[in-house]
Amino acid sequence: MSEHHPPRRPRRETVTYASAHGPGAPPGPARRRPVHPPARSEIDEQTTLGHTYVRSLMRSQLRAALTALGALVLLVGPLPLLLALPAPEAFVWIALGVAVHPAVWGIAHWYVRRAERNERDFTGLVER
Repeated sequence: MSEHHPPRRPRRETVTYASAHGPGAPPGPARRRPVHPPARSEIDEQTTLGHTYVRSLMRSQLRAALTALGALVLLVGPLPLLLALPAPEAFVWIALGVAVHPAVWGIAHWYVRRAERNERDFTGLVER
Protein backbone atom coordinates (compact mmCIF):
# COMPACT_ATOMS: atom_id res chain seq x y z
CA MET A 1 0.00 0.00 0.00
CA SER A 2 1.47 3.37 -0.99
CA GLU A 3 1.26 6.24 1.34
CA HIS A 4 0.36 9.61 -0.07
CA HIS A 5 2.12 12.49 1.66
CA PRO A 6 0.91 16.05 1.10
CA PRO A 7 3.52 18.16 -0.70
CA ARG A 8 5.77 20.03 1.66
CA ARG A 9 5.95 23.75 1.35
CA PRO A 10 9.41 25.10 0.56
CA ARG A 11 11.30 26.64 3.40
CA ARG A 12 11.06 30.44 3.45
CA GLU A 13 14.35 32.21 3.16
CA THR A 14 15.03 35.81 4.05
CA VAL A 15 17.23 37.41 1.43
CA THR A 16 19.26 40.42 2.43
CA TYR A 17 21.66 42.46 0.39
CA ALA A 18 24.64 40.70 1.92
CA SER A 19 23.27 37.21 1.31
CA ALA A 20 22.39 38.02 -2.29
CA HIS A 21 25.65 39.77 -3.26
CA GLY A 22 28.10 38.38 -0.78
CA PRO A 23 29.45 40.03 2.32
CA GLY A 24 31.27 43.27 1.73
CA ALA A 25 29.73 43.94 -1.71
CA PRO A 26 29.30 47.68 -2.10
CA PRO A 27 25.80 48.82 -2.87
CA GLY A 28 25.68 50.57 -6.20
CA PRO A 29 23.29 51.53 -8.97
CA ALA A 30 24.62 48.78 -11.26
CA ARG A 31 23.65 46.13 -8.71
CA ARG A 32 20.11 47.35 -8.10
CA ARG A 33 17.21 45.89 -9.97
CA PRO A 34 15.06 48.39 -11.86
CA VAL A 35 11.96 49.37 -9.98
CA HIS A 36 8.84 49.32 -12.11
CA PRO A 37 6.19 51.84 -11.23
CA PRO A 38 2.96 50.34 -9.96
CA ALA A 39 0.86 51.51 -12.93
CA ARG A 40 3.28 50.00 -15.41
CA SER A 41 3.31 46.67 -13.62
CA GLU A 42 -0.49 46.74 -13.44
CA ILE A 43 -0.63 47.13 -17.22
CA ASP A 44 2.07 44.50 -17.83
CA GLU A 45 0.30 42.00 -15.60
CA GLN A 46 -3.06 42.80 -17.24
CA THR A 47 -4.87 43.37 -13.98
CA THR A 48 -8.22 45.09 -13.66
CA LEU A 49 -6.51 48.35 -12.71
CA GLY A 50 -4.16 48.06 -15.69
CA HIS A 51 -7.13 47.43 -17.94
CA THR A 52 -8.75 50.57 -16.52
CA TYR A 53 -5.64 52.63 -17.29
CA VAL A 54 -5.53 51.43 -20.90
CA ARG A 55 -9.28 51.89 -21.29
CA SER A 56 -9.01 55.49 -20.11
CA LEU A 57 -6.35 56.16 -22.77
CA MET A 58 -8.50 54.55 -25.44
CA ARG A 59 -11.54 56.56 -24.36
CA SER A 60 -9.66 59.86 -24.46
CA GLN A 61 -8.28 58.99 -27.92
CA LEU A 62 -11.78 58.05 -29.10
CA ARG A 63 -13.21 61.28 -27.69
CA ALA A 64 -10.61 63.31 -29.60
CA ALA A 65 -11.27 61.35 -32.80
CA LEU A 66 -15.04 61.79 -32.55
CA THR A 67 -14.62 65.51 -31.87
CA ALA A 68 -12.42 65.89 -34.95
CA LEU A 69 -14.85 63.82 -37.02
CA GLY A 70 -17.79 65.91 -35.83
CA ALA A 71 -16.02 69.13 -36.76
CA LEU A 72 -15.15 67.68 -40.16
CA VAL A 73 -18.74 66.58 -40.79
CA LEU A 74 -20.04 70.02 -39.83
CA LEU A 75 -17.53 71.62 -42.18
CA VAL A 76 -17.69 69.29 -45.19
CA GLY A 77 -21.26 67.98 -44.82
CA PRO A 78 -23.07 71.06 -46.08
CA LEU A 79 -20.44 71.71 -48.77
CA PRO A 80 -22.30 69.83 -51.58
CA LEU A 81 -25.42 71.90 -50.87
CA LEU A 82 -23.38 75.07 -50.95
CA LEU A 83 -21.67 74.11 -54.21
CA ALA A 84 -25.01 73.11 -55.80
CA LEU A 85 -26.17 76.70 -55.64
CA PRO A 86 -25.71 78.64 -58.83
CA ALA A 87 -22.52 80.54 -58.23
CA PRO A 88 -19.57 81.74 -60.25
CA GLU A 89 -16.62 79.38 -60.64
CA ALA A 90 -14.43 81.67 -58.56
CA PHE A 91 -16.74 81.12 -55.56
CA VAL A 92 -16.24 77.35 -55.83
CA TRP A 93 -12.45 77.71 -55.86
CA ILE A 94 -12.54 80.14 -52.96
CA ALA A 95 -14.84 77.85 -50.95
CA LEU A 96 -12.64 74.80 -51.57
CA GLY A 97 -9.18 76.31 -51.58
CA VAL A 98 -9.41 79.13 -49.12
CA ALA A 99 -12.06 77.99 -46.65
CA VAL A 100 -12.11 74.18 -46.59
CA HIS A 101 -8.48 73.12 -46.93
CA PRO A 102 -7.08 75.31 -44.15
CA ALA A 103 -9.95 74.27 -41.89
CA VAL A 104 -9.34 70.57 -42.58
CA TRP A 105 -5.63 71.10 -41.94
CA GLY A 106 -6.47 72.86 -38.67
CA ILE A 107 -8.72 70.02 -37.53
CA ALA A 108 -6.06 67.45 -38.42
CA HIS A 109 -3.37 69.46 -36.64
CA TRP A 110 -5.56 69.79 -33.54
CA TYR A 111 -6.28 66.05 -33.53
CA VAL A 112 -2.62 65.05 -33.81
CA ARG A 113 -1.62 67.44 -31.01
CA ARG A 114 -4.47 66.16 -28.82
CA ALA A 115 -3.60 62.49 -29.44
CA GLU A 116 0.07 63.14 -28.64
CA ARG A 117 -0.92 64.99 -25.46
CA ASN A 118 -3.16 62.09 -24.41
CA GLU A 119 -0.30 59.65 -24.94
CA ARG A 120 2.16 61.93 -23.12
CA ASP A 121 -0.23 62.23 -20.15
CA PHE A 122 -0.71 58.47 -20.10
CA THR A 123 3.03 57.85 -20.26
CA GLY A 124 3.57 60.33 -17.43
CA LEU A 125 0.97 58.49 -15.37
CA VAL A 126 2.53 55.09 -16.06
CA GLU A 127 6.16 56.14 -15.60
CA ARG A 128 5.65 57.86 -12.24
